[in-house]
Amino acid sequence: MPTDPSGELRRGDALHSDKQYALAVEAYRSALAGDPSLLDAWYGLGCAHSALRAYGAAADALRRAVELRPNANGARCSLAEALFQLGEVDEAMAEFERVAGLDDPEIRAIALANIACIAPGSVHCDNAGVLAVRRRWSDFVGVRHSVVRPVTARKKLRIGYLSAFFGARNWMKFVWGVINRHDRDKFEIHLLSDGDDPSAESGYADHDEDRVWQISGLPNAALARHIAEAELDVLVDLSGYSGQHRLPLFRYRPAPLQLSWMGMYGTTGVPEIDYVVGDDAVIPPEEERFHSEHVVRVPGTYLAFTILYAVPEVAPPPCVGTGRLTFGCLASAYKLNEASVAAYARILHGAPDSRLLLCTQLLGEASNRAALLERFGRHGITDERLLLEGGAEHFEFLRTYDRIDVALDTFPYSGGTTTAEALWQGVPTLTFNGDRWASRTSRSLLLAAGLGEFVSADQAGFEAAAMALATAADTPARLSELRAGMRERLRASAACDVETLRHSLEALYRSAAR
Repeated sequence: MPTDPSGELRRGDALHSDKQYALAVEAYRSALAGDPSLLDAWYGLGCAHSALRAYGAAADALRRAVELRPNANGARCSLAEALFQLGEVDEAMAEFERVAGLDDPEIRAIALANIACIAPGSVHCDNAGVLAVRRRWSDFVGVRHSVVRPVTARKKLRIGYLSAFFGARNWMKFVWGVINRHDRDKFEIHLLSDGDDPSAESGYADHDEDRVWQISGLPNAALARHIAEAELDVLVDLSGYSGQHRLPLFRYRPAPLQLSWMGMYGTTGVPEIDYVVGDDAVIPPEEERFHSEHVVRVPGTYLAFTILYAVPEVAPPPCVGTGRLTFGCLASAYKLNEASVAAYARILHGAPDSRLLLCTQLLGEASNRAALLERFGRHGITDERLLLEGGAEHFEFLRTYDRIDVALDTFPYSGGTTTAEALWQGVPTLTFNGDRWASRTSRSLLLAAGLGEFVSADQAGFEAAAMALATAADTPARLSELRAGMRERLRASAACDVETLRHSLEALYRSAAR
């Protein structure tokens, strides 16, 4: 019997609803083989591929859906999300903007939230643009009923740290050094966990007097009441737009003093957040006007980190054995935008014996790899110059640096966690002084580590520095010496000076509370 396209579409929808995404893909393809004009089959196929994190295939299917019906706004939002995951950030922004002004409140909410989240990674969205779209989303969320109260006079200041990532050792390397060292005679520490609880495995040194709140699934209004009832004096957000659903909590102003630290790479755009914590390397004075918060700069780097979990030993640079330089980037795929890809391609052309290793979770899927290879191909880079690898368990993932001589930063959304991990594994990261906070987080870490020679003034200098390293005869010896002493250098530098950072934050909390 010939296949019934409408029946296959219904079968695909049923499988999709049952979360059997691979089987749903087969059913949708069967429906489209019989009738390629089925909009809902293209939409379903794209969403099923997205659920499988096959964003290359998802983008192809969702483009067909919006071609068939330009006002298919749900499909357009799904297309924008797939494009963002692939690193096509500016195209994703454009798709979200097309539906951001619609009367449909659900579609509008999705679009405005996503634009606010991804704006710092858009080449065409400058500091003023980031502030504008984040204020727009914050205004859309709306002012909440305030439960504000003054700081309560007591011996200890009550500090609440809010994060969705307390159980993630790779993220928490920037946080536990401060929290573990807080003066418990002066501060009462509350950890508001929106994910896995703090643990020794993630680096947390448990204190009997600390209070851990499990808040997953708790609505913001209810959480605001709990915070006010517990009389927390200071509420510190650690997730930023990586935990975007919690930013509206701050609009209730449940604590007298509200800050953003560590999880932010620009303004939150939320007027009830009083302070944002950065440093001299990421926020020059002339850019303070692009922040809705008061900017506080700490000495050294606001990303001072400690490694409190097992990591591989530092390996010699691979160029010593191979005779050629291997560049690498282990950043998330959404940071591999067109600007970064084009710059990497120019570097590879200028250093014809070099190659580039890219490793991230999404590159374990065939359509995502194909999409990235096609983008490099547009710049004349053949497949054999590239090593594309999927992710792995974190310890094994860090072993990837054994095969990388020099890391290349992404821009305009540079590395934070990625850069700290590269340095700890002995691999210097090349970066440059970008045009926004998000472009300077690697710069902050490198300058604090005393590695300013790897920070160029601009993009042209960044590309030239990479080519020079790849072609210089003394590079293997230079990298060997650097890697051998990298961890000692870091431990003695501001990059790992969590004690100074702790004192700075405690002074801020006390001063602002007064």
